[in-house]
Amino acid sequence: MNEIKTPKKPIIWYYIIVIAVLFLLNAAVFPYIAQSQIKEVDYGTFISMTEAHKIGQVQIQNNQILFTDKDEEQLYKTGLMDDPNLTDRLYDSGAEFSSEIIEEMSPVMAIFLNWVLPMLIFIGIGQFMYKKMVNKAGGPNSMMFGMGKSNAKVYVHSTEGIHFSDVAGEDEAKENLAEIVDYLHNPDKYKEIGASMPKGILLVGPPGTGKTMLAKAVAGEANVPFFSMSGSEFVEMFVGMGASKVRDLFKQAKEKAPCIVFIDEIDAIGKKRDGHIGGNDEREQTLNQLLTEMDGFEGNNGVIILAATNRPESLDPALTRPGRFDRRVPVELPDLQGREAILKVHAKKIKADPTIDYNKVARMASGASGAELANIVNEAALRAVRDGRNTATQADMEESIEVVIAGYQKKNAILTDREKQIVAYHEIGHALVAAKQSNSAPVQKITIVPRTSGALGYTMQVDEGNHYLMTKDEIENKIATFTGGRAAEEVKFGSVTTGASNDIEQATKLARAMITRYGMSEDFDMVAMETVNNQYLGGDTSLSCSAETQTEIDRQVVALVKKQHDKAAQILMENREKLDELSMYLYEKETITGEEFMRILNN
Repeated sequence: MNEIKTPKKPIIWYYIIVIAVLFLLNAAVFPYIAQSQIKEVDYGTFISMTEAHKIGQVQIQNNQILFTDKDEEQLYKTGLMDDPNLTDRLYDSGAEFSSEIIEEMSPVMAIFLNWVLPMLIFIGIGQFMYKKMVNKAGGPNSMMFGMGKSNAKVYVHSTEGIHFSDVAGEDEAKENLAEIVDYLHNPDKYKEIGASMPKGILLVGPPGTGKTMLAKAVAGEANVPFFSMSGSEFVEMFVGMGASKVRDLFKQAKEKAPCIVFIDEIDAIGKKRDGHIGGNDEREQTLNQLLTEMDGFEGNNGVIILAATNRPESLDPALTRPGRFDRRVPVELPDLQGREAILKVHAKKIKADPTIDYNKVARMASGASGAELANIVNEAALRAVRDGRNTATQADMEESIEVVIAGYQKKNAILTDREKQIVAYHEIGHALVAAKQSNSAPVQKITIVPRTSGALGYTMQVDEGNHYLMTKDEIENKIATFTGGRAAEEVKFGSVTTGASNDIEQATKLARAMITRYGMSEDFDMVAMETVNNQYLGGDTSLSCSAETQTEIDRQVVALVKKQHDKAAQILMENREKLDELSMYLYEKETITGEEFMRILNN
């Protein structure tokens, strides 16, 4: 998409014009006006007026004589002659000698030149600039400086624009939006049957899943004008400016219909209205104006509103009701097939080895969003350049996943032999517990190389396929795997370290979710004790039960984690020889693959 931009002159341009005009006035205009008030006479006339006592004030300069008549109504000048007795004659005639004869002669003219005329000039320039800004702001009823004018970016279709083929991994969302494109191309067949397109379509999903890109792809496929604006751009310092921007945006859109209006992060202005009565809230006025514009008094006029948000639960019900945002299109994290397709789309932008197994890379990048997958491909290309190669390989892709997950390798971090041995047993503890449980994902890689994220090592597990449900046994096995690192430290060294802090956090979170949200507790059965807020932005939770119940929940969480911890320790003690063998092998190699791990384990 190509953005249409209106050329704007910076404000410094107007300041330069004002300074230039004032300089010209001081250098030429003012002196000329002052000189035009002086009447030139010959020296004889000056002598005659002196002898007749008609001289009022006089100023003798280097090359001329300035003087006034007795009533000081007219200023004269004459040439300077060789006249030694001139001063005595002037004194005898009663003339007054002055050094500032012009200002003293005409105070009215001085006031006019020094005050009135500059003020008139400034007022004229101010009126000119005001008219320019009002015209740029959209008419005489608009606010100055364009504060009431929508600053939406307008795009037009181009051959290099974004199309549906550039968006992968969101097939369901593309199918929903393809209908909108068809309507913009062939509205008659919909009108013939009496169907009307949704006025508003809400794209919801986690950050980085491609909501903005999908909106631009709709405009690219439909070949219609595309207005793009962020919800925060409606918020202004003065109350009423946001509502004015909404009016101007819809006015522009109706003039260019059929077209698409895209409002990104609409929750900035579309939050639920509170119960306070009165007040003059800018955000609420902006929301009310948006609701009015979408009400539908004019029917479907070819303007389709697309909006994106990560917080659909925070939107006002009046905004999401049918007739305004009629359709909600979820843009979720891609599945295995979607991740593979996204990787292939982004790999076309770089020089990639044709032998890369994108399915394997996609399995390793489980849970990654489209933006993260694009970053993985870019990191692979950067790694190839650092190594002096012009093609990204499979190893580059796999290493870039680790960079995105755990950060770059710490080249200067040197662990002591004791710490290195503890980390090796810790990571092998995770991997061994996972491998000995039937429902655990296979191990892909184990490393004890420190990373910039703070991890001293990690174990990468890869799911074989897509999993949308988890059984109670699978969650318990996952908790046991999280506790496997700490259990290995206890089995081998009889003490514990701080290295299991993240494992403890993850295990506790899973155990609490089993009891409070998944109904996997025998005591509470299918009663929800916890609610999830902002599911697309981290999923913060809040308990909704009594203090006594919270105490019981805490007791059951501790018991569940302790049970799985004991289970992990039992598995490691039963396989103590393999634990020692694998840990020493990892200690020497620092990084081993899943194949090496399984070969030693099954030998």
